[in-house]
Amino acid sequence: MSRTDTLTVPAGRDEPALPEARTAPLDAAGLRSPAQEPDVRDFELPAGGLDDGQRLRALDTMDAYLTSKRRYLLGYQATQEMGGSAFDLGRFMHHNINNLGDPFQSGGYKPNTKVVERAVLDYYAALWHAKGPYDAADPESYWGYVLSMGSTEGNMYALWNARDYLSGKALIQPPAATPDGTPRYLRAAAEPGNPNAHRPVAFYSEDTHYSFAKAVHVLGVETFHAVGTEQYPDECPLAAPTAAQSPAWPAEVPSRKGPSGHTWDGTGEIDIDALAVLVEFFAAKGHPIFVSLNLGSTFKGAHDDVREVCERLLPIFEKHGLIRSEVAYGKDPSTGEPLTDLRRRFWIHVDGALGAGYAPFLRMAAADPAGFDWAPDTTLPEFDFGVTLPTREFGDVDMVSSIAMSGHKWPGAPWPCGIYMTKVKYQISPPSQPEYIGAPDTTFAGSRNGFSPLILWDHLSRHSYRDQVDRIRRAQELAAYLEQQLRLLELEKDIELWPARTPGAITVRFRKPSPELVAKWSLSSQDVLLVPGDERTRRSYVHVFLMSSVDRAKLDELLADLGNDYAVLGRG
Repeated sequence: MSRTDTLTVPAGRDEPALPEARTAPLDAAGLRSPAQEPDVRDFELPAGGLDDGQRLRALDTMDAYLTSKRRYLLGYQATQEMGGSAFDLGRFMHHNINNLGDPFQSGGYKPNTKVVERAVLDYYAALWHAKGPYDAADPESYWGYVLSMGSTEGNMYALWNARDYLSGKALIQPPAATPDGTPRYLRAAAEPGNPNAHRPVAFYSEDTHYSFAKAVHVLGVETFHAVGTEQYPDECPLAAPTAAQSPAWPAEVPSRKGPSGHTWDGTGEIDIDALAVLVEFFAAKGHPIFVSLNLGSTFKGAHDDVREVCERLLPIFEKHGLIRSEVAYGKDPSTGEPLTDLRRRFWIHVDGALGAGYAPFLRMAAADPAGFDWAPDTTLPEFDFGVTLPTREFGDVDMVSSIAMSGHKWPGAPWPCGIYMTKVKYQISPPSQPEYIGAPDTTFAGSRNGFSPLILWDHLSRHSYRDQVDRIRRAQELAAYLEQQLRLLELEKDIELWPARTPGAITVRFRKPSPELVAKWSLSSQDVLLVPGDERTRRSYVHVFLMSSVDRAKLDELLADLGNDYAVLGRG
C-alpha cells in the first residue's frame, strides 16, 4: 500500500444519515435509543405547555443520549470527570447568580460570586507567576476575570485589549505624574513620519485555533497577511519557491516542517525562524506587533516555545524601538496639547486553552521529580508572566502580556468557561461607564456566569498540586500507550494507520476510521495534503485527547473497534 493512499469506505458504506427520532424504535419506557441524536420534535413546546409526564420523558430522552455520548467522548479537549460537583453545587441552582462588571468590585447586583472568582484568579495568578493579589494601584499587578465563554472569548479580549493598547487608547491607570501633578509625558506630539505607529499587525501560526480568524475579522485587527498583501504585495521576506518568483504572503505564520519537508507531518509548533523574519519586516516598517502563541494546539496538541520566541523577538523589538516609545492617547483638557505616555509597542499573548491548565504541573514535576515521584519525558518551556529577559537600555523586560485558558477543558467544568489574565498596566479605559451596574464595565460580556467561579473553585479545592501532577502524568502515560498500541495494530492488520504524537502532547492522531466509529467516539477529523495543491495526496486524520476521564479500558475498547473496523475496510 502506498503511504499516500487514503482509507476508503467500500461501496455501500457511505456515511448514513441519522434516522428520524420519531421513526426509531422505542424501548419499554417509550424512549429513543440513546445512541441516536434526539429529534427536535421530542422537545416541541406547545402553547399550552407540557404535563409532567411529557416534560420528564423529554428530559429523560436527553439524559439518556448525553449519558451514552459521555462514555465515548474521546476526540475533543473536554473532560467528563465532574468530580461530584453536581451534588455539592446543585444548591446554587436556586439562585440567579450574575457576576456583572469588574470582578474586583461587588457592584450593584449583590447575588454574585465575585469573592469566589477572586480566589480562583489568585490561584491562577500564582500558578502563572503573575504578581498578586490584585492591586489596582500597582501597574505590575495582575488583572483578569472568569470568562462566560471558553478561550475564544479570552482570545478575543486579548486582541481587543492589545489592539487598543497598541493603537493609543487611554489606559485605566493614567501615566505617572510629576511632583507638581502634571502628566509626566505631557509634551509636544511625537515627531510625524511614521504612518504605521498606531497600526498594529497580528501574527499567529497555521495551527492556531480557528477562533483567531473570527476574532481578527470581528475586531478589525489587521494580520500580517492582509497588510502585506495590500501594502507590500511583492515584498514577502520568506524564501521564494524559485529565485525568479516572489512568494505570496502566507495566510498564517508557517508551522515547523516535518521529515517530509512540509508541515503536515510536523509537530505543530510555530516556525520561529519564519516568525522572526516576518516580525522583523513589519517592525522595520514601524508597525506595533501582536503575536499569539499556542499552548496545547487544537489538533496536534503542540506547545509553542514561548521563551524561545521571546528570546528571538526581543532583539528585533529593541532594534526598532518597540520596547518603549511615546504614544499619544488624548489631549489635555485645559491646554489642548497632546497627552502622551511611554508604552511598549508589542504584545505577546498565550492561547493556553488546554495547556495553561496542566503545563505548570508538568513543569513542577520536571523541576522536582523526587518530590512528585515522576520525571516527565518532555519538559515544557516557560510560557507565562514569569518570562523576563534582559535589555541594554530598559533592564529586565516582562515579555508575556496576556494568557487565556478554558475551564471546561483541563479543569473539567460542565459548560464553557475560562480565565483571561493580563496586568493592570495594560488595562484600557472601558468605552462606556454605565452607572447602574455599580462596577466598571471592564469585561467583554455584560452579564457573566456566576456559577463558573464556583465550579472552578470546587475543582481546585478538590485537587492539590500533587493531585494535578498525577492527572497530567496519567494523561501522558495513556497518550504513550495509545500511540504504542496503534503501531502494534498496524503490524497486526498490515495497514498503515499513521499514528503520531507531538512530544509532550496529550493527544494522538491517526488514520480516520469509518463514519460509524467517528460518530460513536465523537472523533474530530482534519484533512491534510501531503503535497500542497495535489488532491491525490489527501489524508484524513482523527485524534484522541487523553483527558482525565479517559482510562486504559476505554482505550482498549476503542482499539478493539478500530481493529474490527480496519479489518472490514480492507487494504486499499
